Formats: sequence, structure tokens, C-alpha cells
Amino acid sequence: MRKYILIVFILVFTHLCYAQFEHHVKWNCHISESNEIVFQATIDNGWHLYDMNMPEGGPLPTVFKFETVEYARLEDKVTSKAKIASKYEDLFDMEVRWYDENPVFTQKISILDRKKFKIEGVIDYMICNDKQCMPDSEEFGFSAKDLPAAIKDVDKEPVNEVVEKVAVSKDSLKDFKDLEPFNFSKSDSIDYWKPVINELAAFGKAGSTNNHSWIYIFFAGFIGGLLALLTPCVWPVIPMTVSFFLKRSKSSRKKAVTDAIVYGLSIIVIYLVLGLLITAIFGASALNGLSTSAVFNLLFFALLVIFAISFFGAFELALPDSWTNEMDRKAEMTTGLVSIFFMAFTLVLVSFSCTGPIIGTLLVEAAGTGNMAGPAVGMFGFALSLALPFALFALFPAWLQNIPKSGGWLNSVKVVLGFLELALSLKFLSVADLAYGWEILDREVFLVLWIIIFALLGFYLLGKLRLPHDDELKTVSVPRLFLAILSLSFSIYLVPGLWGAPLKSVSAFSPPLYTQDFSLYSGEVRPKFHDYEEGMEYARRNGKPVMIDFSGYGCVNCREMEAAVWSDPRVKNIIENEYVLISLHVDDKTALKEPVIITEAGKQRKLRTAGDRWSYLQRLKFGANAQPFYVLLDNDGLPAAPWRAYNKNIDEYIRYLQQGLVEYKRRKAE
Repeated sequence: MRKYILIVFILVFTHLCYAQFEHHVKWNCHISESNEIVFQATIDNGWHLYDMNMPEGGPLPTVFKFETVEYARLEDKVTSKAKIASKYEDLFDMEVRWYDENPVFTQKISILDRKKFKIEGVIDYMICNDKQCMPDSEEFGFSAKDLPAAIKDVDKEPVNEVVEKVAVSKDSLKDFKDLEPFNFSKSDSIDYWKPVINELAAFGKAGSTNNHSWIYIFFAGFIGGLLALLTPCVWPVIPMTVSFFLKRSKSSRKKAVTDAIVYGLSIIVIYLVLGLLITAIFGASALNGLSTSAVFNLLFFALLVIFAISFFGAFELALPDSWTNEMDRKAEMTTGLVSIFFMAFTLVLVSFSCTGPIIGTLLVEAAGTGNMAGPAVGMFGFALSLALPFALFALFPAWLQNIPKSGGWLNSVKVVLGFLELALSLKFLSVADLAYGWEILDREVFLVLWIIIFALLGFYLLGKLRLPHDDELKTVSVPRLFLAILSLSFSIYLVPGLWGAPLKSVSAFSPPLYTQDFSLYSGEVRPKFHDYEEGMEYARRNGKPVMIDFSGYGCVNCREMEAAVWSDPRVKNIIENEYVLISLHVDDKTALKEPVIITEAGKQRKLRTAGDRWSYLQRLKFGANAQPFYVLLDNDGLPAAPWRAYNKNIDEYIRYLQQGLVEYKRRKAE
């Protein structure tokens, strides 16, 4: 039965992830012989779709957006003959209209050249029942193969003149004046999107985030490996394996030690290859995208919750026995170094139920850095700490007599890890919540959950809370007592955060202060603008330099800088009084009014969200793609100082800000 647990886990896990994204409208889109695009909606019972012509201030209407129209012409607008129900809603203070039945929408088109014909777009809509409403969208696309044979080209049309290749409609150019580069300035003579990569390079650089990310991920992996050692799947294997190697070569202790070291190196190689494979499959840009994707953050959230439940003893995650049996057979059939390698592989498979959750958490953190080397560096740290005991105990076998025997304390370690996994899972739910603006996990809600989790952990360590697989705790050991004090103290430390205390030690994990409804804290630095062009125009009119902050809702380093550096009274005073601060979140999922097609590195891609736009600005204008990324600009959009990244040295940061002020004033004087 155990061999199927992993399969059951995957099925449950998949259901939990995709249940979040259940669609209650199914769309059937096709082109009819009467030159019409037909959009047929099949709505689940109890749900309804809102009318296309809802007034402002009401629920979201059903909108058909045609993003690309090539070698065709749209005739008039989308229409529907479906029956519309209406009712006065106190919530919106208006008469709202919706489709109760399955509506059919049509768009009349004329084909200019059926061989080159292409139409793409998206349907934005809101689906509601008596309890909830959910905005959703459906993409559609048609090409020559989708046209019925009966449809003919429009006669005598000058194709080259009438072809519409729509990237952005004229109305949408209120937000995007040009595509490469954008130019929204009210001052027509100033191009705020003009690349300044060379000018910025002339200043040199004031900091880099990559080294910090690598060091952070390495030590996270190393600590994860140490925690894995203390689990019931790994700890008992250490003395058994080392003793095996020592007995295997009684005549030569040197050979036994060499075999044990090779065994440890094999463990490192196996995990390192796993990290490299993940990097090769996804790549750095995809990993960076994963860190703020709602799907993957909710997936990681569900993953960690399931791991926590497993650690609490509800069920055990295990790979099929056939896998480990096959590795055992390979180890017995082979000799020398190959045999040792297969023994290491067997350990990796057998210990999966304990190491899997830790590895999963580690890889999630590595994805958040967006670093190409992240997964490999993390896995190297994990494997190094996991393999060290095998080599050390082989070198000093007398130590084996002094290590604690297996027992109930190992199960307690698993439960403690379960509490930590549960706490960490909320970070990923928070990232998705911030990026999409759901506002379901504000800072105070997050802190309340952490307070409860760490308080329960403290009570568990004191023996006041027992789970089904725990032995009765007659006395509390000194280590458990100190860990309980630490956990309960941390829980109490979090309490003032409910009234706005900055809690700098957890600022990298908790939602920002601005998400809190009630706060007595006034030391937070808040940006004046979240729109680049508006902020630049304001700064030009008021004669102030600009500080651009490229940030991200899922950026751990960004939160640390805001809490540890910006909150310093000297830094806060300079930023708020001397600069116009513009914060641009590259993972902001707010949809643009119209997607914009840009050409980058010879390829066309669409910018669909505000985050896409700011990420493109960072790449286009500054030639950078990591966050946090700070740059000081004058009123012409030119850099006044080098760029700066993650560096918590407050004095250096003050000198950096003052350097920008001096340069800005010098240019104004000239």
C-alpha cells in the first residue's frame, strides 16, 4: 500500500492546486459560414455572466478584446440576442444586468486574404453566483485553417492598404505613446524611456544582488541538510552505513575511510545533478517568473501545507518500494565505486519521505532568487551538510559510540519541521495575494497566523500538545525547554506587529506595512508614485531628482532593504524630502487596458500587465533585470549616480543618496 502513497499525494496535490482556478464558464469559439465569429458560453448552474454594457461602478462587464487583426476587418461590434435578466443591487446602487442562460455572441468580419488571415484576442468577464464573484478571461485565436470553405475574400479590396496589424488601438495609446521606447511624457521634448545603459555604466556600480542570493541559498541548503540529518529517515542510517564501510575493509582502515568519503561525495553529486537539471529545464528567467506567478505560489503553498500535514503524522510520503529495491539490486550486482554510488542513490530514495519536504522548500526559495545557479548552489549546500557526517564518522569511528540513539525525539524533530513548513507556506500565499491584489492575507492576518503557529509549537515542545504518533513526555529536556522558550518568545515578539511595529527580523517574510488596516507606526517610507511617467512629470514640474525603486512583491531582499535601511530616520528624511520616490513592482499583475506588442532581442512578445511594463522599462532603459534595483535620475531621465542593489550598509546608502543630490544640483546650476 505504501508504494502508492506518492501517487495519491500527487493526485490530491494537483486537485488542491487547480481547484483554486476552477472555471464556471466554458467557451466554444468558431467562425461560421456567414462570416461571423461565434462565441458560445456554457455557464454552470447557479452562476451568471454580466451584460456587455454595464455602467461604471458596477460589476465587470463581458468584454471582447481583439488584440491582433490581420488581413481581415471587424464589421461593427460584438452583439448578442441572448435573454438578459436585471435586478436592482444595493451593493452597487444600480440596476445590474446578466445572462442567466447560455448566451451566444457574434462578431461580423470581412476576410481580406484568407491565406494570411489571423485574429487573436481575449474575453474578459466576471462570473458570479449568490455567494461569490470571480473575474476570469478566455483567450481566442483564429487562422486560415479555421475558416469554412464557403467564406470568400472581399472582392477588389486593396489588401496592402487595408490590412490591420493591430498591436495597440489608438485609445490605448493614452497609456503607451510609442512602443520602442514608450514616450508618455507631457513634455514632448523629453523621452523618459530613452536607454541610458552607457551613461549608467560610466558611473560604475554601487552594489550587486547576485552574491547575496548565492550565499543565502547556499546556507539555506546547508541548514536544510542539517535538519534532514535529524529526521527518522536519515539519522539511524549514519551509524549503520559507516559501520558497514569499516567492517567491509577490516584489513585496511584507509580503504574503509576512502569508501565512506566516496559515499559522501556520491550524495553530493546526486543532489547537485538534480539542481542542475532543474536549472536546465526551467532557466533563470522562468525561475524568476515562478517566484510571483499565482499558480506556482499557490502550488508551493499547497505543497508546503501537505508536507507539514505529513510531518504531523497524518500520512507518510514515500517513493514506490520498487525504486529502492532496484537500487539495492544494482548495488549488490556491482562492485567498487559503482556499488558505492548505487548505495548513495538508495539512501536518497529511502530518505525521500523526510528530505522531500525540505528539498521542496529549498527549491522554492531558489526559484524566488531568479538566479541561474540558484537550485544548484542550494542543492550543493544541502548535500554537503547531509554527506559530512558519513565522512567525519568514517575518519573518527570512535564518535559513533557517543551519538544519541534513535527514538521518539526524532519524531518530535519531524513535528517541529512541520510547524516551520506551515509558517513558511504563508509567505508564498502572501506573494500571490500581493501580486494580484486579492487582499485576503493582509499583514495583521499573516501575523496572527504566525503567532498561533509558533505559540502551538512552544506548547508542543513543553508537552502540552500531543499528536497521535508522539510518545508520552514525562519530563522536558533542557534543549526542548530552550526551544520552547525561543518559540514562545518569538510568538510574543510578533504581537506588537498587530499595531504596526516594523518587526525588522521578519520583514522579508511578512506582507508590507501598507497592507495593514491599523498602524501606529510612522517610520515607513511610502513611494509618492507607482507610475513612472507620472512621477517623472511631477519631479520635473517641482524641480526634484527622482529615485526609481524597481521592486517586487515576492522580493525578499526588497523587503529587507525597506525595513533595515529606508526606515533609518536619516535615510527616510532624504528620500521623502529631497527625492521623488517611484516604486515599480515588476510582478504587479494588474492588467493593462490593452496588451502591447514589443520587439526584444529579435522576438515579439506581449506586455499584458503593469509588471510586464516595468520589467521591460528596467531592461530597456537600464539594461538590468534583478531586484531590488535603485537608480537616481535627473529631470531628463538621465542617471545622476551609479545604480545600487542589495546592501544594508546605511552609511553607504546615505552617501549614495547625497552623491545623487550633488550631481543633480550641479547639472541644474549649469
